[in-house]
Amino acid sequence: MAFSTIEYEVNDKIATLTLNRPSVSNGFNIPMCQEILEVLSLVEKDGAVSILKIQANGSIFSVGGDLVEMKRAVDADDISSLVQIAELVNDISFAIKKLPKVVLMVTDGAVAGAAANMAAAADFVISSFKTKFIQAFVGVGLAPDAGGLFLLSRAIGANRASQLAMTGEGLSAEKAQEYGLVYKAVESEKIEKTVTQTIKKLLRGSANSYRAIKEMMWKSQFEEWEAYRTLELRLQKELAFMEDFKEGVLAHSERRRPQFKGF
Repeated sequence: MAFSTIEYEVNDKIATLTLNRPSVSNGFNIPMCQEILEVLSLVEKDGAVSILKIQANGSIFSVGGDLVEMKRAVDADDISSLVQIAELVNDISFAIKKLPKVVLMVTDGAVAGAAANMAAAADFVISSFKTKFIQAFVGVGLAPDAGGLFLLSRAIGANRASQLAMTGEGLSAEKAQEYGLVYKAVESEKIEKTVTQTIKKLLRGSANSYRAIKEMMWKSQFEEWEAYRTLELRLQKELAFMEDFKEGVLAHSERRRPQFKGF
């Protein structure tokens, strides 16, 4: 099956989804989100797949929302398309967490915005020391999307999650491992070997057990996501139509500090 924004292959029980828009730092646009959701559906239905590995081409895993697309939408007064992306990235995180199979994310570079929150939805994250997780939303007058605060507060604690969201400070791979967001942090040259060893270990386990564990974790920790999702999307829509968001996008494109006015 041919995709335009991602790569997908299945080999020996491992499905690999590779983000493939390196020219825009793997920023999410509508087609990319739709293709990722299509792959997640394929993985769920494919009895030959036990593990989904998510990785990226290029030196940056993903900047999250496509900043070029954000600038176009602001210039064209097409904010509704950005609201659609906010809905789609939440769908992606939701589908990752609900997937009854192991999801392993591999990062070797910056992981920002929605991508950082998708990492919080994965079962295992293996990162190089080049990785930084960045809640970049405050810099453009938005709040975390893709289920970010819902997931991150459960992964690293409410205070740490809100502090990262409010400051936009990068979280190193080492600190993310200490907090419990990252499974293993290693040198870039060791990441492939570490991923291979982890997958080998997981393949020795029972897919039935993994499916049951994920279902029980969902029931115990994540069942309230539907209500949270409604709130997240309502607030994101409100923020996207405010002048602060437009100022944040323009400031980024002009490489200057935004001057937010609070409206």
